[in-house]
Amino acid sequence: MSLKLTSKRPWNRVDLPVYAVSSNGTKPNMHICTYVSAVSMQPKRIMVALYEGTQTLANVELDKHFVLQLLAPSQYLLVNVLGKQSGKNIDKISRLQKRQLIDEWEGFSILKEALAVMHLQVVNDMEGGDHHLFVCDVIAYKNLNNGNALTTSILNEKGIIRI
Repeated sequence: MSLKLTSKRPWNRVDLPVYAVSSNGTKPNMHICTYVSAVSMQPKRIMVALYEGTQTLANVELDKHFVLQLLAPSQYLLVNVLGKQSGKNIDKISRLQKRQLIDEWEGFSILKEALAVMHLQVVNDMEGGDHHLFVCDVIAYKNLNNGNALTTSILNEKGIIRI
């Protein structure tokens, strides 16, 4: 019996956690992010890649601080608001506040149902094609809720993304 080889591209074979970035800057915003990786244990550093041309990128370049939020599977529909619309055109924070989905932590808006939050400070950055890469120190963190993370395979199953 022969097994059928996957048609997924190598970079899509690994299931990635889904995060939301909360930034302040000139116009507070939230943005979906999956290109995230721990890069150092001591000091604890995380690399976050933000899409070029976004309000979040402009905020992070200006402020150098932001919050990374690990999302829960129940939050999958937020990807349509936080990832498929531009914060330059809509006020995402106000929309989330109207739905009573927002809390505050470390001076940033956060999603109440997120599993965990990390306050990050940029220590280095570079261009990376259609994304801009930020290496950040973890300033503070907090676990908010129990459960498993929202992942790219869940978004694929729900028809929100294709992988």
